[in-house]
Amino acid sequence: MNIYQFAMQMEKDGENYYRRLAKECTLSGLSRIFLMLADEEVKHYNMIERLSRKETNPQLVEARVLENVKNVFVTMQTAKEDLHIDTTKAASEYRKACTIEEISQKFYQEKAGLVEEGYERQIFLRLAKEEEKHLWIMENIVEFVSRPEPGNWLENAEWHHLDEY
Repeated sequence: MNIYQFAMQMEKDGENYYRRLAKECTLSGLSRIFLMLADEEVKHYNMIERLSRKETNPQLVEARVLENVKNVFVTMQTAKEDLHIDTTKAASEYRKACTIEEISQKFYQEKAGLVEEGYERQIFLRLAKEEEKHLWIMENIVEFVSRPEPGNWLENAEWHHLDEY
């Protein structure tokens, strides 16, 4: 299996995992976030597929997932959605997603140093940055569901640190 096949499989597995999380989630807001992340993985898959075909200078569309996630949490806060969730199971599942994102990020960073073409290196570095954003989102979701009362997290959430990305 070459670098592109491995990366495409990794993205496909990530997409499937997020779609499963979305289906199993009882909170509509979190379910929307998981579907956004699944869609991001599809975009990554398509980009890698184009790289594997040696398309010259394919462009990776700028993701707005962080801004969209912020909007979902704000909507959840104002809608006063019932935020009851099996926190033990959810936190375990979401930590696994964190691990997947961390592995993906490291993979792309490592592969960026191995490819010969400059545009491929740039795309792998961008993909690593995208995976870092996904990791950050999932870490915050783990924090959200790990609190005794997830609604309090929404009330006190500060989103100014989104600008860091």
